[in-house]
Amino acid sequence: MKKRKRKKFKLFFMLFVLFCALAMFQNYFQHQPSLDLVKTDPFADVNKYRPLIHDELAKYNLESHTTVLVALMQQESRGRGGDPMQASESAGLERNTITDPKKSIQVGVKHFQRVLTYGNQKKVDFQTIIQSYNMGIGYINYVAQHGGKHSETLAKEFSLQQVKEKPTIYTCGGNKDNFRYPYCYGDFTYSTKVTKNIQLLADTVPVTGTEKTTSGSF
Repeated sequence: MKKRKRKKFKLFFMLFVLFCALAMFQNYFQHQPSLDLVKTDPFADVNKYRPLIHDELAKYNLESHTTVLVALMQQESRGRGGDPMQASESAGLERNTITDPKKSIQVGVKHFQRVLTYGNQKKVDFQTIIQSYNMGIGYINYVAQHGGKHSETLAKEFSLQQVKEKPTIYTCGGNKDNFRYPYCYGDFTYSTKVTKNIQLLADTVPVTGTEKTTSGSF
């Protein structure tokens, strides 16, 4: 009788342990996120630089434009490399001469401050200012002479002017399949892309007392 009771007890104990193990496994897998739902944040790399960008803009009382500069960096480099703002050329240097991200942000913010100030003086819209980060201050003058509002048509016209002046430099790398060809000076879609980045960032970054969305600037 004792042996039977021991066998029954062992069997019951094993079943109890097995039941507990199955319950633990089920609970574990229920709380694991579905692989289909796991999404990589496309702004993870640029958002690491947000505090530096904010502090640099604050030197010019422009910290409300932090999200704009983060969106610019996203378009320029996705936050990668030693010159994430791709600011070397705006400082009159060869591309990627700057190798320190902090220096890149300093130069990039200075370039933005310059085009913003000049754009406001010429009374062009904010999208023209964004496009000018890519195409330079000359684009502000061009838009000011053609109604004051940016459009991809105006950006193409301005690009083509620059190409005609320096046809051996602005060639899209000789690739006629490049979406920019034959408008190989700058990227005529730049403002559109940065604007989309700003809107996406506005949906994911909480608004604080020192930073507001810039949708009203468009």
